[in-house]
Amino acid sequence: MAIIISGISMPVGTSDNEIIEAALKKAGISSANAVRTGIHKISLDARKQNDIKTVSSVWAELEDIAAERKICDKKDNCSLVDITPFKPVITGTERPEGRIAIAGFGPAGMFAALVLAEAGYRPVVFERGSDVDSRADAVSKFWAGGKFSAENNVQFGEGGAGTFSDGKLTTRIKDPLCRFVSARLVEMGAPEEILTKAKPHIGTDKLRNVVKNIRKRIISLGGEVRFNSKVEDIKVDNGKIKSVVVNGEEINVSALILAVGHSARDTFEMLHSNGIAMEAKPFAVGARIEHTQESVNRSLYGAHYNDHALPVGEYQMSYTKNGRGVYTFCMCPGGTVVPAQSENETVVTNGMSEFARDGRNANAALVVSVSPDDFGKNVLDGVDFVRKIERNAFKAAGSSYSAPASTVGEFLENKGGIFSPSVEATYARGIVSCDLNEVLPRFVTDMMRTGLGVFSRRMACFGDKGALLTAPETRTSSPVRIPRGDNMCSLSAVGLYPCGEGAGYAGGIMSAAVDGVRQACEVMKTFYAD
Repeated sequence: MAIIISGISMPVGTSDNEIIEAALKKAGISSANAVRTGIHKISLDARKQNDIKTVSSVWAELEDIAAERKICDKKDNCSLVDITPFKPVITGTERPEGRIAIAGFGPAGMFAALVLAEAGYRPVVFERGSDVDSRADAVSKFWAGGKFSAENNVQFGEGGAGTFSDGKLTTRIKDPLCRFVSARLVEMGAPEEILTKAKPHIGTDKLRNVVKNIRKRIISLGGEVRFNSKVEDIKVDNGKIKSVVVNGEEINVSALILAVGHSARDTFEMLHSNGIAMEAKPFAVGARIEHTQESVNRSLYGAHYNDHALPVGEYQMSYTKNGRGVYTFCMCPGGTVVPAQSENETVVTNGMSEFARDGRNANAALVVSVSPDDFGKNVLDGVDFVRKIERNAFKAAGSSYSAPASTVGEFLENKGGIFSPSVEATYARGIVSCDLNEVLPRFVTDMMRTGLGVFSRRMACFGDKGALLTAPETRTSSPVRIPRGDNMCSLSAVGLYPCGEGAGYAGGIMSAAVDGVRQACEVMKTFYAD
């Protein structure tokens, strides 16, 4: 066990040792009585631009657990946590009659496969896209004006959609497995700072090496990772999964962890046609807003905007009116807006940053919540809703994979188009001046305008009418959920384990990876390693 000492406010630039000393003093702990100490989390408090501080929490382990409990009972800023490293336990009694399989090799599939491989299960992974190096090559060629591939793109391939992102690990879940996932990522090559930063990120450049190392670890333990291998069909017999069809080949499976990601629309259609229980769920759509990074830093730090001791500025905004939310999502400091479609003749945007976050611009999704009340309650109505938006965008921008765009000022006046932009667009395939009302539903653009007005009163950069909006942002989360029962299997098929973002149970790299770990552990509760 250990004590977490919270709320340690110190000037920017204070050393870790000084922060730890201040925390121990605040908790009334003598440094001589602390067996081990360290920084637990550290964040930035820039609410007062003339008094920017770091706020940290520190962990301290004492020899006597009773003494730890006594301190936590007395001090409001101290809490007791279990720091025992997570280790999965095999309790299953059934012998697998077929392969233990995983569909998808994004964060959920990678961590499910890693945990299973390390427990001796020798899983097989079916990934419809290619390995990360081949995938990066194909994506780069498309961004440079080349041919689009519906199987090898920003959404599909080794590492999943997160590989072409900022590599954010922030999450709202308070699961102790987050620490396990972070530690494994560091072991696989991620920056060590992700263990302590309140808003950790890996960066797309470093993340690509991390995912390769995870794959190598799985293979070294007897697992398989098959690229360009799409799960085209599943076979269910008497309520239990029996086999999968991959590239036309039927393969017997005892368990299938379904970690296909939020963009596997053809897989959702296949599951629906097989009678797998699914339901439409809320998500959000909108556009990417792009500012100069300097304007974001000025908005956050004021006169200190150029202080290199401060991190590159980032933000998160939200506002709700009449039950509908508008918010920023997946903010990418020093990043670029990238093409992120997974279907032909569509346009989709996303944001991406390298670890250094040293690009000239910042971008974030500016999105509005939508629900089955807006698009229909049938299972695939949400898929049809966003597909229509993406096709509208393709046509509006000239059917060339360029993206429709507008300055904020023109958008606010309902004119659309680009007039006197203050930021140079980073979208690789180029932007076309458009009225975004032709791309997005009017109730979405109306709420985006409301949000821009509210956010401009909180951050000056949102009042910049020359900032750019590039549309559409439609892949915030899965439009469907695949319900799970008490055994974490699909309600329709024992042995089918819906997992991660595509199943509607995660919302980012960290939560997806944690869900992958949990589903691997569920497999271990049923089957023993053969």
